[in-house]
Amino acid sequence: MTISETMSDATEAAVFSFGEPEAVLNQYDLLYYGCWNMSSKYYELPFDISALAKLYRATPHHGSALQVKRNILLRTLKPTKWMDHLLFKKLVQDFLVFGNCYPTAVRNRLGDLVSINAPLARYVRRGTDLKSYYWVTGWLSEEQFPDNSVYHLIEPSLSQEVYGEPDYLGALQSVQLNEASTLFRRRYFENGSHAGFIMYMTDTAQQQGDIDNLRKALKDSKGPGNFRNLFMYAPNGKKEGLQLIPVSEVAAKDDFRHIKDISRDDQLAAHRVPPQLMGIIPNNTGGFGDVEKAANVFAANEIEPIHMMFKSLNDQIGEKVFDFSEYRLQSNED
Repeated sequence: MTISETMSDATEAAVFSFGEPEAVLNQYDLLYYGCWNMSSKYYELPFDISALAKLYRATPHHGSALQVKRNILLRTLKPTKWMDHLLFKKLVQDFLVFGNCYPTAVRNRLGDLVSINAPLARYVRRGTDLKSYYWVTGWLSEEQFPDNSVYHLIEPSLSQEVYGEPDYLGALQSVQLNEASTLFRRRYFENGSHAGFIMYMTDTAQQQGDIDNLRKALKDSKGPGNFRNLFMYAPNGKKEGLQLIPVSEVAAKDDFRHIKDISRDDQLAAHRVPPQLMGIIPNNTGGFGDVEKAANVFAANEIEPIHMMFKSLNDQIGEKVFDFSEYRLQSNED
């Protein structure tokens, strides 16, 4: 909070003002800037992958939608000799958040598959020859993966073929709006400036010392304990020389709930996740409908296509690394 105060004499006003709300990410953090060369060895991603990692937990709905998909995929995984649930969880989380994941094969000298690793997609870069891959954790800190060991699964992009892009990029403004509205309200309460009224004094009968004492009492009511009661004795004061103007209605005009609901709906639309699968409470009496039907439709339209994409890697690897069962909810009869 910023405070500007002027009180040189009894005719000047004391003004308190708020600073601008601070966003975690600004508008430039996620600009598309193409896949450009880095040291002529590898391409950088077409978006700020560190910014996407931060936004993963920016709002409950954005992160929860990704986690719902991840958990359903984990539930349908059939563990194999090379793929357990923890390893698959790392791969699918990278794929859903970044649109890229990199299962990496470890082979013996005979070329037989020994194990599969899951390097963090945040630090993997594709070489300029489009065949090699690099592990890059910092400036001039790079290590090339063994040839033909990395199998790159991407969410196809409309702009380039080097990297994938997650489908939810169109909802990033809604993610940031949702976060910004929460951040503003949180700062609004933390800075203690929600005393609930403006004290407006025009009575010239007051002494400067009385005004200074009242001003100090108002300032002391900010922050912890800001709902203290104040008492003022104004002898010979006029009827409207001292007024309390409520500001609660003015503060409510930022329409916090409406902003949260609209930006939440945008996020759910981008992720295509039914709200009842995320524990969202309906605003209407009819609710969201049958949760079992919604889950089955969601699994058929969103989960099974991801199954197919991971299964396509089996032919490239030469082993049945990824295998899935059909998504099925247990009924009361089971």
